[in-house]
Amino acid sequence: MSVRLHALALAAACCAAPALAANSAFSNFTPLASSAGPTADEAVPLTLSSALFSQRSIADRTTQLAAAQFNSGSWDMITLNETGADKGRYLFTVFETAQAGIQRTDLWNNNATTTIWSSPAAAPALNSHVAFDASYWTPWGSFVTAEESWGNQPQPYGRLFELKNPLAATGNANAQLVHANSVARVSHEGVQWDKAGNMYFIDELNGGSLYRYTPKASFDSVLAGQADYFAGGTNAVLRVGDGNTDNAVGASSWVAFTDSDGLALAGAITIVDPNGISAVDGRNTTNLASFKGTNYQRPEDLQMQIGPNGEERLYIATTSTHEVYILDIATGEMKVFANQNTIDLATGQAVGAALRSPDNLAMDADGNIYIVEDRNGGVDNDVWFAKDLNKDGDLLDAGEGLGRWVSNGTPGSEMTGLYFDPFNANRAWLNIQHPSSGNDRLIEISAVPEPGSYALMLGGLALMGGIVRRRAKR
Repeated sequence: MSVRLHALALAAACCAAPALAANSAFSNFTPLASSAGPTADEAVPLTLSSALFSQRSIADRTTQLAAAQFNSGSWDMITLNETGADKGRYLFTVFETAQAGIQRTDLWNNNATTTIWSSPAAAPALNSHVAFDASYWTPWGSFVTAEESWGNQPQPYGRLFELKNPLAATGNANAQLVHANSVARVSHEGVQWDKAGNMYFIDELNGGSLYRYTPKASFDSVLAGQADYFAGGTNAVLRVGDGNTDNAVGASSWVAFTDSDGLALAGAITIVDPNGISAVDGRNTTNLASFKGTNYQRPEDLQMQIGPNGEERLYIATTSTHEVYILDIATGEMKVFANQNTIDLATGQAVGAALRSPDNLAMDADGNIYIVEDRNGGVDNDVWFAKDLNKDGDLLDAGEGLGRWVSNGTPGSEMTGLYFDPFNANRAWLNIQHPSSGNDRLIEISAVPEPGSYALMLGGLALMGGIVRRRAKR
């Protein structure tokens, strides 16, 4: 990272959260009227909605293969090392393939990209790992990923893994990748935590549910490094109403189907996989009457948001019904946040079929929600900005709705993993996954702040300079 970027990051870290949010320019755009056609250059795949936005390719699969890096492609979700030593330095992404892996990009070292772990074999080998999709930094400073695969038994997949040394790992021999067997097996994608330390996850299928894992150990002891978060915990499924109505909204409850060690309660389903490992089958257990969870249609990504009064809201994208739901963590109320009836900010009419297959979710420094479609690059693959002016968790007020923010022109691909830099309010990344060319790309998007935001940042730097000088005189 340049000296200037280090200084800006330092200033941002020392200013209040509203100051950081005031520097974000990503919400200053004119909604695109239509999706992009095919791009002439895959290194610049995006049609952007503002002249203040720019893009650049900072990693690509062809380059990695030429450097003799294992790289099976289908780059998926993205995160940074959000805490700890050198926080903000490394981008992590994963390979959603039959031979999965984990890739790390060093933003402070010319975007040097390395595969830090890869599965020893491709499916269906017993030592294989498939379809890594989740990519998240834990509150205690490790990295988690999980397999988007769980179906007919017996098979070994549907697992969640913790990479305990993500900054040190440089290959399979050194990587401490541990299967978190206390988490029930499902087809994983989105993972999020609340302030109390509960972890939320989904089962991606038509009829999939939302789940919560509560660690047996106190969350404070986990954060202090005194306990293992995944050493045991209670798995529960969300039930809205009586659980028998698909896509239900309204009051909800959590139905536990394991004990505090992660072992199946009486009547829940335990399987033994081909590797001889006993595990709780989250999908089939929560279709039983005793543990019935509410079915949604291909729930995929999750995003936690803190509202203006400190309320915690969990957003859930459901691909098959073209919806985004919102769950109030404190009250348990489930409601629809966005769907095809939501106003298109470009037309003033319902967005209709222009919004299709919402897959990934992301949040910028101002707390704005972005919705990434699982659609066709060069045809109808867009990212939508959700304009919630009063941050009340709906898009029903005057002037609110969805605006097409960027559009992808790479044939055969989809955008995935949109992630906003928590240390630089005007930087974000997304992946161009499985293009027809086979050359997956990691794209960095930047925004130019308004002049007043520069003044705020310079004021922060001046403040820091004054603090340093005063300390030097002591």
